[in-house]
Amino acid sequence: MTQSKSILVVGGAGYLGCVLVEELLNRGYAVTVFDRLFFGDGGLSRVRDRVRLLTGDIRSMSPTAMQGVAAIINLGGLSNDPTAEYNPEANHEMNTVATRSLAELARSQGVRRYLYASSCSIYDVGVVDEERDVLLNEDAPVQPHAAYAISKLAGEKELLSLQDENFSAVILRMGTLFGFSPRMRYDLVVNTFVKDAFLRRQLNLHYGGQMWRPLVDVRDAARAYLVVLEAETSLVAGQIFNVVSENYRISELALRVREALRSKGMDAEINAQFQYAGIRNYRVSGRKISSRLSYKPVVSVEDSVKDMVDKIRDYGYTDFDNDRYYNIRWMKLLEHVKELIDITGTIFDTPAPKPVLEIQGRREFA
Repeated sequence: MTQSKSILVVGGAGYLGCVLVEELLNRGYAVTVFDRLFFGDGGLSRVRDRVRLLTGDIRSMSPTAMQGVAAIINLGGLSNDPTAEYNPEANHEMNTVATRSLAELARSQGVRRYLYASSCSIYDVGVVDEERDVLLNEDAPVQPHAAYAISKLAGEKELLSLQDENFSAVILRMGTLFGFSPRMRYDLVVNTFVKDAFLRRQLNLHYGGQMWRPLVDVRDAARAYLVVLEAETSLVAGQIFNVVSENYRISELALRVREALRSKGMDAEINAQFQYAGIRNYRVSGRKISSRLSYKPVVSVEDSVKDMVDKIRDYGYTDFDNDRYYNIRWMKLLEHVKELIDITGTIFDTPAPKPVLEIQGRREFA
C-alpha cells in the first residue's frame, strides 16, 4: 500500500460496511464513507464522529469524494438476488456500469487500489447434481444465470480491464455472510435461522437442506479486506480471491445452529420440506487467499450464533418483522413511500399550491 491511510468505503453504512469501517478505524485508517443511506446511518452510530460521511448514489459520485484517498473498497450496489430481480436495470447500472465508472474516476484521481466486493454466487450450479458437486476455485469456468450474479461477474470484467501498473484492481468473491452487524440483516441463511428460533422456535429447510453453500462470518469478511488492502501490490494486483470459511450443506448448518442455540438456552425444531423450490447450490475453495496472503477465517458458525443471540438482545433488535432487516422488503417499502410522497408532498410543511382540475365529476390535483 501507499503511505496514505485514507480509505473510501462505498456502501460503508451497510451490513458488511459498518463492521469493516470499525475495523479500519481500529487499525488507524482515516475513513470516508460514501453511501445512499437507504437503511439510514444507524449502523455507524458507534463511530459516526470518527468518519467522514458523504451521501450520494454510486452512479453519480463527485471526484471530491476521492481527494487524498489511497484506496477504494466498493461494497455498494444491490446486494442479493431478490433486489436484483426486483429492478434488473438498476441492478445492472449499480453493480456493473457503476463499478467501471467508479474505477475510471478513481484512476483519474490517482487512487492506487480498488477492492471490489463480488460474490461466490457466480459459481451457482442450481439444482443439486452429484456430477457437478465439486469444489470450485477462482479459475473455474462460471456461467451465472441469476441477474445479481451476472451483474457481479460483468462488474469484475469491467474492473479488471482497467488494471495497470498504477492502478491495482482486486476482486473479493464473498461467500454467504452471517453474523451480527449494527446494520442487521435477517435475510441471510444463518441469521434467518437465528431469527426463526427467536420467533417460532423452528428452523425451516427448503428442498431438504441438500444444497451446499460457502459461508463466512461478517467479521472474518472484514478482516479479508484488511489483509488484501495491506498486502504487497505484486501479490494482489489483478487477482480474484474467494473469501469463505467453510462449505456446508444447509441441513448440517441447521444442526450446528441448533446446537449453538441450545448453549444459549434456546431450543428449536428443524422442519424440512422436500418439494422443489428455487435454490442456490455451490461449493467454493478459499485456498488461494489462504496460501497467498496467509488469511484464515477464525469465527465458527457456532461462535457467531452465540454472539448474535447476545447482541440481538443487547441492541434490542428483536422486532424481527421490521422491514428494515430485509433488503427486498425495505426497498419495496421505500418505493411505496416515495409514491405517496410524490402525491402528498412533505408531511408537515405547507405544500406549494397546485391547480385543481375537474375530471369526470372528481376534483384532482394537476
